[in-house]
Amino acid sequence: MENGKHPSPLQLQLQLRLQQQQLPQPPPLPPHQTPLWKVVVVASIGAGVQFGWALQFSLLTPYVQLLGIPHKWASYIWLCGPISGLVVQPLAGFYSDRCTSKFGRRRPFIAAATALVAVSVILIGFAADLGHLSGDSLDAGAAKPRAITIFVVGFWILDVGNNLLMDPCRAFLADLSDGNQRKTRKASAFFAFFTAVGQVLGYAAGSYSKLHRLLPFTSTQACNVYCANLKTCFLISITLLLILTIIALSTVSEDPISRFSGEKKDKAVPFWGELLSALKEFPRSMWFLLLAMSLNSTAWFGFKMYDTDWVGREVYGGVVGGKLYSSGVSAGSLGLMLMAAVAGVTAVAVMLVVRGVKGGNRVWGCANLLLAVCLAMTVCITKVAETTRQHTVASGGATAPAAGLKAATLSLFAVMGIAQAITYIIPISLASIFCSSFGGGQGLSLGVLNIAGVIPQLVVSLTSGPWDQLFGGGNLPAFVVGAIAAAANGVFLLALFPSPPRTDHDPSSSSVLKITISAPSH
Repeated sequence: MENGKHPSPLQLQLQLRLQQQQLPQPPPLPPHQTPLWKVVVVASIGAGVQFGWALQFSLLTPYVQLLGIPHKWASYIWLCGPISGLVVQPLAGFYSDRCTSKFGRRRPFIAAATALVAVSVILIGFAADLGHLSGDSLDAGAAKPRAITIFVVGFWILDVGNNLLMDPCRAFLADLSDGNQRKTRKASAFFAFFTAVGQVLGYAAGSYSKLHRLLPFTSTQACNVYCANLKTCFLISITLLLILTIIALSTVSEDPISRFSGEKKDKAVPFWGELLSALKEFPRSMWFLLLAMSLNSTAWFGFKMYDTDWVGREVYGGVVGGKLYSSGVSAGSLGLMLMAAVAGVTAVAVMLVVRGVKGGNRVWGCANLLLAVCLAMTVCITKVAETTRQHTVASGGATAPAAGLKAATLSLFAVMGIAQAITYIIPISLASIFCSSFGGGQGLSLGVLNIAGVIPQLVVSLTSGPWDQLFGGGNLPAFVVGAIAAAANGVFLLALFPSPPRTDHDPSSSSVLKITISAPSH
């Protein structure tokens, strides 16, 4: 104070700033840490999703043939998966990134998708009954057009629901990982583990021919034992999914995005405009990832469509609807269960020991080479089975495959579980890491990764049936194409694929972890 006057407001502000500069500054707040149990609970939804998908891959191709659809047209039924994945997953990722619901960004999509899956399960499981009520014949050899129509509608809804569910669920896990590579790796590994658990349960249910006894009402005049088993499996599947989803959504909350935040401008951009913008901003490494995902999907999808049908037809030598064929389908489901069990163990191993590997891309590349060998081995097993049948029929013996051939088939499925687990882990983690390096939204980036996977599936669905028919009506041509794609992808990942970027803010991002995941549920 000078000359008895009070200091001016400007002088008071300057004095206050000086005092603040002299005071010790408080330490910065620690970053938000998401409890691990929340990651586990959200990841467990993968078990419910994959239980249903396991049933879809193991039982539905034989089932559509029982309804009267020829083998050469069966692959067209699977078009709904790639088409819905091409459109639904990217849209779900895009809009879940921007959802302003008070329940959060991801949870509304997860809840709506689960409801769709529940509706689809009812349509698929009760297609034969509803078709009979609508006028389908009960004759064994007669086509059932009404049941086929109901089944196809349910199949489409199921794939839409699963695709609507998977991307927000994965993006939710990425959100909970707080941008940390180590957490991203663990979240992806947990998701892969629960995916394997769901597959084990689904394939085990599909391989047990007496499961319908748990729910006697599933056996009806229009629904034989195979149909009743399928119906029971799907009812168990949706019950598991509902339980896991309700637990996750009620215990793990999200902070909603304000409608009046600065993100309002982003909402005005249409999806396809945002997609094109994101593609322009993608670094070279992301484009490499999309190419690798395309080749990987080409390798897997043909086998996924026809795996149990291959065992029933080529290995067991059965005819659709016959006892040998049904035994082969059950054996194929058992093989898929072994594959899923090995995948679960591999997922845990990757989570624990992958740090010592010199690159996630190298792990994925080796897995693709292993897949190529396994798909090529299906040709050898088929030829041995054909030769064995010719000798046994000529000598008047049984036509069922020998124990050694069954063991070889099941072993092949089990070894493929290693490649499957790595496929579930590495690409998703790479997408999360690459997109965070250029500021992309997790939901949109994972949706774009899914597009790279479903476009080859669309091509395989359109071509595999006629292609197989051209070479005699079996499943081997699709498997051979898959083997070639897997081998090419393995070489590409090992020789040309770039290592993931190191994030300086992540204490776990040692030179070893650059690779990691480098690692990351279908």
